[in-house]
Amino acid sequence: MPYAKTSQGKLFYTLSQGSAAEPTLVLIHGAGGSRLHWPAELRRLPGATVYTIDLPGHGRSEGPGCSSIEEYARAITDLLDAAGINVPTVIPVGHSMGGAIGMTLALDFPDRVAGLVLIATGAKLRVAPAILAGIQSDLEASADLITQYAWASQAPSHLMDAGRQVILETGADVLLQDFTACDHFDVMERLGDIHAPTLIVAGSADQLTPVKYAHFLAERIAQARLVTIAEAGHMVMLEQPTKVEKAVRAFLNT
Repeated sequence: MPYAKTSQGKLFYTLSQGSAAEPTLVLIHGAGGSRLHWPAELRRLPGATVYTIDLPGHGRSEGPGCSSIEEYARAITDLLDAAGINVPTVIPVGHSMGGAIGMTLALDFPDRVAGLVLIATGAKLRVAPAILAGIQSDLEASADLITQYAWASQAPSHLMDAGRQVILETGADVLLQDFTACDHFDVMERLGDIHAPTLIVAGSADQLTPVKYAHFLAERIAQARLVTIAEAGHMVMLEQPTKVEKAVRAFLNT
């Protein structure tokens, strides 16, 4: 499996290679996550070249993690350069914190972004102080709490267990950095400067980034369309992978 050498250390990614004429997607996971938070339906999306990455300090990637969304965005551009991705623009596909990273890429590096897919995210991602404190005092209890809120009530237990395990493997230090970076993220006043065509996907039962966050994005990003997935929670792409894949493919076709 390939690694890219960057200033943050070696970053791990997987590649599903499409043709040169097809769009290039970069899948960016959320806080405390890894590439395993993306279903095969998106990691191997037909009709596209897809890079699925582990952010610094996550999964198989090196580094201590990043302390801000802007640093994570820079890590993505470093990876694109280091991996020799020879297309002028890509389509970031970001979940939760990954969506914040995608919006930052679209705002700070607009010449590198051809389109944008935002899944279960918002323009401002405040985190409850109890979660920030709990990560430092009791990681397992915090992982339980995050898992409880991240999934719809009918989500399969094996998916929830796997998601909890990824959080624990990420560790308290990186997880705290991630949630602190989210807590400081706020581009509510900058959304009008995103000019890339944008797909917004929301789960109707999302407790962490409620549907109203998605409506706010859709109302303020000029070229945005919103797709709401019924009875899906924050981990909508794992709970309803076929529906999310269908929405992404329709977006790419337009």
